[in-house]
Amino acid sequence: MTTDFAAPNRGLVVFSGGSAANSLVDVFSAVRASKQCSLSYIIPISDNGGSSSELIRIFGGPGIGDVRSRLVRLIPDSPPDSERAAIKAIFNHRLAADASTAQKEWHAIVDGTSDLWKAVAPAKKELIRSFFNLLNLEILKRARPPSSTFDFTSASVGNLFLTGARLFSGSFESAIYLLGSICGVPSDVVRVIPAINSNFSHHISATLADGTIIVGQNSISHPSEATASQPRPGSRRPSLLLADREDADDSSEPSDASDAVLYEDDHLPGSLPTLRNKNISFSKMGNEDLRSRITRIWYINPYGQEIRPPANPRVLEALRDAQAIIYSIGSLYTSIVPSIILRGVGQNIVTSPARHKILILNGSIDRETGPSSEPFTAVDFVEALVRAGEESRGLGRSRAPETTTSPISPSASFMKMKGVPEIPTPPLPYTLYVTHILHLDGPGTPKVDRERLAEMGIETLRLYGRKITSMAADGSQETGVRYDATALVQALEVVLGKKGDAMVRGGLGSGLSRRNTLENPGRKKGLS
Repeated sequence: MTTDFAAPNRGLVVFSGGSAANSLVDVFSAVRASKQCSLSYIIPISDNGGSSSELIRIFGGPGIGDVRSRLVRLIPDSPPDSERAAIKAIFNHRLAADASTAQKEWHAIVDGTSDLWKAVAPAKKELIRSFFNLLNLEILKRARPPSSTFDFTSASVGNLFLTGARLFSGSFESAIYLLGSICGVPSDVVRVIPAINSNFSHHISATLADGTIIVGQNSISHPSEATASQPRPGSRRPSLLLADREDADDSSEPSDASDAVLYEDDHLPGSLPTLRNKNISFSKMGNEDLRSRITRIWYINPYGQEIRPPANPRVLEALRDAQAIIYSIGSLYTSIVPSIILRGVGQNIVTSPARHKILILNGSIDRETGPSSEPFTAVDFVEALVRAGEESRGLGRSRAPETTTSPISPSASFMKMKGVPEIPTPPLPYTLYVTHILHLDGPGTPKVDRERLAEMGIETLRLYGRKITSMAADGSQETGVRYDATALVQALEVVLGKKGDAMVRGGLGSGLSRRNTLENPGRKKGLS
């Protein structure tokens, strides 16, 4: 198999979302350099919050926020007054939160008078502006004043550029290549690969243990309003009752459905209005707990029906040429799982030549890995990843709640009553998906049951992190732990064999050799 990379060794593949994993970009870059290999980031495109929601509402297309976030983070550091730093500032810039001010900012960027252009050479400035002008023309063509106009409030300029480039080329991956080339991202060794290569929107839904269904990534992860949820219907496909909005809490609020039908060229008539709201705002602080745990994530079409989209072929290619697979920190069910459940991904993880499949465990519990009364443990994280991979392979879905039965499939209790022997559920193939867990230990971190994980065949490495304090929504202070970059690089190199080969030679023979060595107080600072 051929590859575009100049690196001589098999690559590293990182499954991640956007903002959380951005803090580890330097870590992954350091490990990539030490292993002299390529690095591929697999990014989901199901984001439907923030300025991505407005672009989806008007133009359709994938959720591009996480892809843009990673691309901009990968722009090499430059002096503050350099052209590259100015371009990075442009693509990182968000327009004002006030609608009128935001529109004025946008027009200044489009016509070239914004101060953001000061350090950019004329040739590159005009190249970038050409895509902004194209997008602006498309926005004007779709405008239906006074109610149906594009909302520039808090829009990401980088998202606007990627959309303009995608509309021009007809290819999302071409738009990614263009932004990376303009910004000097070293694409010969680092790739940002959308999990699905598509010009269409791909939304996700979540099923909770109590049968509740939540539609759309933003509502699953960090809603700013009451959760868009509904009771589980008779089938596993969500009901289209969401489109009726008759059960809305506030009937005085005008429906967006009448506004949405004006965009029938870009959206199928009858598709769910909850997926086409204007500029969906969100908050990552103080979100309400979910009613019960998430048990399953799945993709839906615009009508809310379940679909099983295939993965981007370049994702599968990267997995087939990987020496290690890393599941990064981030939202488990909206940043990592949406990439793993795609057709082809599970099988390619299982059959990948990668000897190491490493989960970097989150340093805290969030809305997706709650509720707070029943927080996820490290074992729960592993099981979620493995079930997603097995579903990708078509080998079973997350178990439905016991209260939900199918009219054509007798329940387990009924079969037992009739004397039919129960067929044992085969154990999950944990080590085909996860071989190592790196984790922190401190206030708010997920519980790590090392003995149970050892029984599953998974090695654990505990790292000392940096304590952080943040402000909660109610004004109180919350203490957490964050990974130390140096310690994390050391830990990854220990697992991958670059350093510490002597202590890993025994592999999993005793299940204790590496753990005992790393817990030795004489070890390097940062590992335990």
